Parts: sequence; structure tokens; C-alpha cells
Amino acid sequence: MKVLMSGNEAIARGVYEAGVRFAAAYPGTPSTEILEEFSKYEGVYAEWSPNEKVAVEVAIGAALAGEKALAVMKHVGVNVAADPIFTVSYTGTNSALVIVSADDPSLHSSQNEQDNRNYAKFAKIPMLEPADAQEAKEFAKLAFALSKKFDTPVFLRSTTRVSHSKSIVKLGKPVAYQDKTAITFNPEKYVMVPALARLRRVEVEKRLEKIKQYAETFRENKMEINDRRVGIITAGMPYNYAKEVFPDFSYLKLGMVYPLPEKLIKTFAKKVKKIYVVEELDPYLEEQIKAMGIDVIGKEIFPYTNEFDPGIIESAIKKHLKGGKFPAQKIPSRPPNLCPGCPHRGLFYVLGKQKVFITGDIGCYTLSYMKPLQGLHSCICMGASVGMAHGMSKALKEKGKGKVVGVIGDSTFVHSGITPLLNMAYNKSDALIIICDNSTTAMTGMQEHPATGFTLQGERTKQLDLKVLVSSLGIDNIRVIDPYNLGETKEAIKEELAKDGPSVIISQRGCVLFKRKDYATENPLKIDAEKCTGCKVCLGLGCPAISWQKIKPKEGSKQQGISVIDEGLCTGCGLCAQVCKFGAIS
Repeated sequence: MKVLMSGNEAIARGVYEAGVRFAAAYPGTPSTEILEEFSKYEGVYAEWSPNEKVAVEVAIGAALAGEKALAVMKHVGVNVAADPIFTVSYTGTNSALVIVSADDPSLHSSQNEQDNRNYAKFAKIPMLEPADAQEAKEFAKLAFALSKKFDTPVFLRSTTRVSHSKSIVKLGKPVAYQDKTAITFNPEKYVMVPALARLRRVEVEKRLEKIKQYAETFRENKMEINDRRVGIITAGMPYNYAKEVFPDFSYLKLGMVYPLPEKLIKTFAKKVKKIYVVEELDPYLEEQIKAMGIDVIGKEIFPYTNEFDPGIIESAIKKHLKGGKFPAQKIPSRPPNLCPGCPHRGLFYVLGKQKVFITGDIGCYTLSYMKPLQGLHSCICMGASVGMAHGMSKALKEKGKGKVVGVIGDSTFVHSGITPLLNMAYNKSDALIIICDNSTTAMTGMQEHPATGFTLQGERTKQLDLKVLVSSLGIDNIRVIDPYNLGETKEAIKEELAKDGPSVIISQRGCVLFKRKDYATENPLKIDAEKCTGCKVCLGLGCPAISWQKIKPKEGSKQQGISVIDEGLCTGCGLCAQVCKFGAIS
């Protein structure tokens, strides 16, 4: 049977067809849908772990117990999980372990644009890279077979375009699940104290040599000899782009991007006169191929940043071949915004008016750095807001610069904010931390986490009490507020900023798009045109439901316009009514 699937859906299907029934992940665009889709299959166990490091450790444990196991994350998640990943490369996996890294060229939903192919080379772990949904399904199956064959973890790399674009996928019959779980005692293999790790280090090199030989005959490393004047070496989605604009060129399409098939690449090089290496982000393939003594053209004509498309590839190669110019069309951008009724809006409307530095974190609330809210001044990585606020407060305390505020979401706090908050209490910080608790992992699509009380597969479970946890970490100044109440929010922030020592405010109001808790009224507000003075204060909230409408000034008046509310967008949160000084909104 053939169906239309996204790359993420196809990976989930491939994993299931491979007989895998165990998976763990932390949600993050562009990888999120993989585990969501996998969790829907019958007889599987799938969990949202608190962070990517935990997800990999959970998967390692399952693999050592005999299960085929999957761990899924976006590219920056591999940074969090790198510690166990590098060492499981030494120990091997007993059963099979595949780690999905979904990279994000062009930073569609990320704070950096790293190329995780480098992790494969660094950790000495083989990496496969599909070019479309059909390959995503098949490569997932091949990754598990490769892992089992060589007793190694395997990376499966996707990118945003592969993850989210859809194409026809031919479904296969799932392998019948076989329970081969058992406890195996082998401390010489799995206890990585220095004496034993040194021995395993040698085994890693032996294994890598075997995989290099395997790469030469890996069936997804495909050579297409057409026009011998020009050859292209590529992998993943760029293959589709290049093939679209240059269908008659010769191609070496790599399905395994680490280790590279050196003999195959040299054979291809002998068959063509000029070689272009087409790859997004780093010159990863280019540098290794040049190290083989092969002259190729790469980043001297192709950009280092952002996603490719057919136009970029066509322009670069034609310009190089003919000296022509083929300008790419630029599409106007549309800045993102917090949703109408978003609980973060009230909090950051107040924060933006405080004369304090606000360290930010990863979540929807990061959008508040923009005008008109301007309530956030830094964003580095998950959990960094807490540690940075502490560090800044320590550095500035002696200079009378006032408190620093750190903001972090509920899911992000569980992911990596607990440890730095413990550090704040332990080292006597003087910063204020605000946990933006909207009762879900909103930015990646409303996923569960330990503070929601539900698992990925919809089962009720122990619900983390954030206030109790914060108290147990040693924070004495704790209060819970409703960010829809601007007066309460302003008062709480001012009072906590005035106190000595660390403070935590839990700004608690559910995501307006996720209605498990009935927080919003859903009664749209209206603006009385007769009462509106055109002061534009309500526009300072940055709410998409509020806009400006020009009017013809009345006799004797200089008023040029009024605010209007789109009742189809308004959720009735009431923030605009609270900031209007003329009672024009009700």
C-alpha cells in the first residue's frame, strides 16, 4: 500500500516496521512528530523524557536489556545528550540503538544552525541521511540493522525539509516483535572506568574499519553516470534540488555520510571531469573528499548558511560554469507573534517596563524580545536563563545595579532549569526567576511533560508540583500569580525584586490553544469607538487581535484613528481592558 507521509511520519513507520517497540525523546522542532506518530502504533512504549540526555540514557538501558531502542531529538538536543552518546560508542549497544538528529538549516525554530554530521565523525558513530520520506522509512530500518550488525549506536540525520515535506511512501509489513530482553552481566564491556575504557577505545577503531568496508558496498550509496563533464556528490535533500535543475549531470548520492566510502568516491572522481559537492551548512563532505586528494568545488561557490533550494544550486553552478548571474527571488518575511490571549503577554508587558535585565530561555515567550513588548534581553539555550541570571547577579551585586530577572517555561524548567535553580539557592543568589507555567510544551505543539500529569500516550501519572519542588531546592521566596491580572503581576514582580536573596514567581495560566484547563473566557471584547481616544496604549500589548484603524477627524479634534478588535481572534483575556484608561474596552 502507498500513502502520503511526511519524513517524520515515515521515520516512525520505518522504526515500527523494523520491529522496534521502545522509544524515548524530548520534543523539539523539527523532530517532534516522530515520537508522536510512533506512540500511536499498537504495542509500543513511547515516552517524553524530561530532556534529551535522559531520553538517550533510557534508550541505552533498554538496548542493554535486549530491546531495539530509539532516541529522538532536534540538533541542539544532541548537545544535551552528548555525554552518554560519546561513551555508548565505546560500550556498544547489545541489541540496537538508533539516535535521530533532526537538523534545522535556516534556523526555522532554533537558536543555532549547527551541522550534526560532525557529531558522527567526532563520536565515531555511523550516520545515515535520507533524502525523502520513502528513504526516511527505509533508512530507519537500515539504521537498526546496522546497529545490530556492528554493535554500535547509529545516527539517523534528518533536516527540516526532509522531516516536514511529504511524499509517497510504500508501506512494508512490520517485523513481528520478538521479546529478547534479558539481563546480561558484562562489566568489562559496560563499566567505563579508565582501565576498561582504554580497551574499548581500541575496539571502536576496529569496528570503524569494518564499517568503512561496509560503506563501500552500502546499497544506498548510489552512483549515476550520465554527462561525464560534470559530477555532483551530495546527500539528503540537496540531492533532490540538484537533480531537479541538473537532471543530466552525473551523481554520487551518499546515503551513509559517515564513514564515507573512499574507494567509491575515488571511482566516481575518475569517471567525471569536474565535481561539485552540494551540501547545506558545513563543508563536511568537501573537506573529507579533498583530504582523499580529490579536487572538488564546494563552499567557494555555495553558501555556508541556510537551506538550499533548486534556485540557489542552479545559480551557483551556472555562474561558475558560464559566468552568468541568476539572482534568487527574495520573499518578504512575516515576523512571528504571541497568540491572541497568550498568558505570556501580560507578564512580559509588565516586565518590559521594569528597568532590569531579563535573561530569556527557549520557548514561546522568547518572542517577547520584539517590539512592542521588549521584555527579554538574552536567549542562549535551554535552562541558561537561570544560570545566567545567577551569574549576572553575582557580578553586578557589588555595583548596586539591582536584581536580574530570569524567565523560563515549565517544560524547559523541568528539562534543564532545576539544577541551576538549586545552584542559586546553594550559592546565595540575588536574582528573580519567573517560571512561565502554561501547563504544556507549547512551542513544539502541546506535548506533555512531568508537570502536566499525563504521559505521551495519554495515561495519568504523578504530576510534578512546581511550587513544592522549588521550595525543596531551597528557595524561600515563592509566589504564584495569574499573568492575566496585570496589577497582581506588577505588584509581585516589584515586591520580589525588592527582597534580598533568590526569589521565584510561578506565572500560572494555561496555553490558550490547549484547553485542558478552562482558563480563558472566550468572550471577545469590543472597543467603543466613541470612548476610544486613539492613545494606542492597547497596541503596546502587541496582540494580533488589536489593530489600528484610521478615521476622519471630527471637527475640533486631532484624533487620526481608533483601535479595533477582531472578534474572531479575541479570546477575552481582558489585558487590553486593564490597560485602557478611558473604559473604551469591555
